[in-house]
Amino acid sequence: MTQQQRLNLVLELVSERGSVSITEISEKLDVSTATVRRDLNTLAEQRLVTRTHGGATSLGSGYELPLQYKIARQAEAKKAIARAVADLIGPGESVGLNGGTTTTEVARELGRSERLRRAEAPGVTIVTNALNIAYELSVRDHVKIVVTGGVPRRQSYELVGPLVGASLQEFSLDTAVLGVDGLSAAFGATTVHEGEAEVSRHLGAVSRRVVVAADATKLGRSTFARICPLADIDVLVTDQPVSAEIAAEFATAGVQIVVATSA
Repeated sequence: MTQQQRLNLVLELVSERGSVSITEISEKLDVSTATVRRDLNTLAEQRLVTRTHGGATSLGSGYELPLQYKIARQAEAKKAIARAVADLIGPGESVGLNGGTTTTEVARELGRSERLRRAEAPGVTIVTNALNIAYELSVRDHVKIVVTGGVPRRQSYELVGPLVGASLQEFSLDTAVLGVDGLSAAFGATTVHEGEAEVSRHLGAVSRRVVVAADATKLGRSTFARICPLADIDVLVTDQPVSAEIAAEFATAGVQIVVATSA
């Protein structure tokens, strides 16, 4: 196991439990307590956890992990969701993608899709504010990439600010695929950063269909910045069957639920 993999797993534990001891991490990862101490010190220096005597605690629900530390979280679920989302996209469609690990997986599925390849180019047009998505898809000959203006955020590689909204006003998209940090009946789709929430809201506003791609850990919770109410969402693609309560709430709002299946 590499150090980066360990750090990801430690952050996963801290996020799930709120606080965790050195002994718990050592037993869970099967590594020495000395290694755990070094890893926790590294994460504390990067201001990703709060170091405590004998362990570490999370920085709170409003804190946003940098993208590179989110990659390992719910990885298989995100890949399954991405395949299900890609199945909703037809050849020739224009698709808006915000940033994040789930939408990055969606972008990869669209980039690999043979179904979307066709004689007349492009097979699919992607409009995004995420620099990493634009970079990955730039080598796909059947994908037309349009990148919004804006100022990049180091945590997520997303462009934010008034230039994003100004550029999106010039487009009319078939589908917006939005990654979120929370989705609930009370607050709708939410994310941690208000600038990214504004971008996602703009993407939804210029699209005929809004698809939210969110694994089960995001459902029934809300975070700081609101993207849109539940009624503005057409489809939720998730990885597990939802509870009867959530299903009823989403049905009332007119949201279709698609549960992705594993490969």
